[in-house]
Amino acid sequence: MAKTIITAAMTGAVTPSGYDIPETPQEIAAQVYECWKLGASVAHLHMRDDDGNGVMDPVKFYETIKAIRSYKDCDIIVNCTSSGDNRVSDDSPYGNAMRMLHHKLVPGIEMGTFDASSFNWGIPGGVFHNSPTMLANLGDLYLEKGIKPEFEIFDFGALRAVGIYCKQGHVQAPLHFQFCLGVVGGMDATPKSLQILLNEMNDLIAAGQLPKECTWSAFGTGKGHLPVMFSAIANGGSVRVGMEDNVVYGVDKDGKKIKATNMMLVERAANAIKAFGNEVATPAEAREMLGLKPLDIDAVCKALDEVDVAALEAAKVAVKDEFGGPYFAAKGMGGK
Repeated sequence: MAKTIITAAMTGAVTPSGYDIPETPQEIAAQVYECWKLGASVAHLHMRDDDGNGVMDPVKFYETIKAIRSYKDCDIIVNCTSSGDNRVSDDSPYGNAMRMLHHKLVPGIEMGTFDASSFNWGIPGGVFHNSPTMLANLGDLYLEKGIKPEFEIFDFGALRAVGIYCKQGHVQAPLHFQFCLGVVGGMDATPKSLQILLNEMNDLIAAGQLPKECTWSAFGTGKGHLPVMFSAIANGGSVRVGMEDNVVYGVDKDGKKIKATNMMLVERAANAIKAFGNEVATPAEAREMLGLKPLDIDAVCKALDEVDVAALEAAKVAVKDEFGGPYFAAKGMGGK
């Protein structure tokens, strides 16, 4: 029977207040644990600062991963963003260094996002910069640290770009794509858009421009959440759900919106997978499907225990001193 991976995108960087969004490391870890019990095998992590803004802070990532691994029975895969704050997405040396700092210094990260293209966020929004140099450096860092890239694809041209990074040796097969649909500046959250991406991926594989060893997942934002999720399952892919992408579960009999939680969204995805006739992949099965090493939780916990938080704080200061900073004068994503 086919296995389907559920990724739970817990927090995001821009989801507004007024919803049940975990923000502190302890809140995030507690909801990760509950989502794991309901069937999630990957936890996609963003961090928030004390004001609720998205932030790329290695200390926050460390505290969250350590809290997750304190649940010793929880073997969920830890996937950390490389793009959780518009204040460091300006392609500056400082910004790019901050986007990679947690992947460089914090143990226990198994997957990391690799946003394979640049585009405009919304209207008015800002520019989401992912320069070729930054991405090549990010891919090299992931190879060094044994972190598997999750290639976030917002438009089909990014697929060809990933093939080029692979041919240049910055990333290695097997590749895993996350099709991100519904963001203004990217493709619509529709089954049609997903099919376009799948056709392009398969064409590139047939032409030798992508390796044959490719897996994929998909999500749609907002109202596109369910159409994309059902289409992904029907097309043999995996799914991502969570409060980063969608905060409304549905409407009640009176037409009023039902606010979602991460747990509600994971449970519905698991039920949809089972109704289709598939099985929800366990984290161990997902690691095998994605080409990840088995989890040695004792070794991870030991490495986390040996981390010096003061050294992480010093590393943030060192980046500022080397490249200038800290954040340029712009409002952070999210916020209360």
